[in-house]
Amino acid sequence: MEDPILQFQNWLKQAKAAGISEPTAMTLATTAADGQPSARIVLLKEVSQDGFVFYTNYGSRKGRELAVNPRAALVFYWPQLERQVRITGAVVKTSRSESNAYFQTRPRGSQLAAWASWQSLPIPDRDVLEARVKKLEAKYAGVSVPLPPNWGAYRLRPDSIEFWQGRPNRLHDRLRYSQEADGGWKIERLAP
Repeated sequence: MEDPILQFQNWLKQAKAAGISEPTAMTLATTAADGQPSARIVLLKEVSQDGFVFYTNYGSRKGRELAVNPRAALVFYWPQLERQVRITGAVVKTSRSESNAYFQTRPRGSQLAAWASWQSLPIPDRDVLEARVKKLEAKYAGVSVPLPPNWGAYRLRPDSIEFWQGRPNRLHDRLRYSQEADGGWKIERLAP
């Protein structure tokens, strides 16, 4: 397929149809100012020609690292299908209106948790979180929970997408799509 976004959407659809648990789970790798890499699992919430979207607290470790170095890598792994997709690119925040539209679709408990958590910062114990949630439940009783100012979406705009398909005898298929200056994609087959 000439378009890696369409190819990715096709593979994601197949992962969902195969009943894979959390097919949108992806490893997100970022880098701190000192060059120290960091990786964690996040959920893909949208994919389009504009890129790959995930949501988080902007003050989290990933948010702080993206503020310093707005480039990242994503990895999807679907072992039941013997497939992996690796993606690299620049990361930008989405608009507040886009973040708010998604935030309003989240379960109320998840909305309150976004306000309650100082994501990635040390806390003395779980009771602190539970107390904050109780305060927030009272504060927003009977009204919509607003979008927190420090929470929203990032969009990774890919410059490279590699599709890996397992094959017998470790002769796997690897196709790398690299974005060209004109917006098209160069496709290369890589040795396994």
